[in-house]
Amino acid sequence: MKKRLSILFFVLVLGIMTACGTGEEAGGTTKGATSGGSSLDELKEKGTVTIGFANEAPYAYQDPKTGELKGAAVEIATKVFNNMGIENVKGQIAEWNQLIPGVKAGKFDVITAGMAILPERAEQVAFGEPEIQYGEGLIVEKGNPLDLHSYTDIADNPDVIVAVMSGATEIEFLKEMGVSEDQILEVADIPATFSAVQSGRAQATTGTEMTVKMALQSSDQNALEFVEDFEQPDIKGVPSYGAAAFAKDNEELREAYNAELQKLKENGEILDLITPSGFGEGNLVPNDLTTEQVVESLK
Repeated sequence: MKKRLSILFFVLVLGIMTACGTGEEAGGTTKGATSGGSSLDELKEKGTVTIGFANEAPYAYQDPKTGELKGAAVEIATKVFNNMGIENVKGQIAEWNQLIPGVKAGKFDVITAGMAILPERAEQVAFGEPEIQYGEGLIVEKGNPLDLHSYTDIADNPDVIVAVMSGATEIEFLKEMGVSEDQILEVADIPATFSAVQSGRAQATTGTEMTVKMALQSSDQNALEFVEDFEQPDIKGVPSYGAAAFAKDNEELREAYNAELQKLKENGEILDLITPSGFGEGNLVPNDLTTEQVVESLK
């Protein structure tokens, strides 16, 4: 049986800045933090691993009813760590921009949030092997009055403002497709992007397809709609490949994680783990695709 996941909330130190859209999240440590998190032996001895996650369904999020940590990335990580002999998976919520600084500072042993593997991020953390792949999605006002079906449509209409979660890969995707910086409104999280569109401060919002689609379905409002015929941008980084990430000096833990992850890929169990979160075979990563290959393809 899966162990019940405990959620511990904490507030990260304010004022840590991020180079938005590049993946170059700010570093920094908290007094007393252990760089790199716990070692593999320490984790096995304690029987507990601390995972940092952003509240972003369906990758990693807190169930509003039970308070449990859920999501496809969480299910994968939990199974991997259980198979490593670490039974208790403890979740700590953080804003997206603070995940990388958190694992670097030793606040978390690992971060798992479907985070896209990017060269800039790979310079700061050690990504595990790819776990899942995904595309982009677009949310607009009900009826799509501006007829937006792609990032190019946004670029072609300078009056369109698109709200994006700060630090998300979509910021760079938009820029690469010709959207100007003054058309991009950065906000804290997915609910804030919806609020921006509803209030008229923005005319659209974008994020990973499953994230924005599921968030809209659960938002209990009918002022917005998901663009079903959205045209995926033809750029590097799409589709994105998500993976867990570790501190650079915690290579032993990363290698142990990768070994168990590979078993889940080869025996097909990974599909069973992601299906309850709404993913399917189209989101599976080829068994022989490596993080190194993903990083090199994006340089």
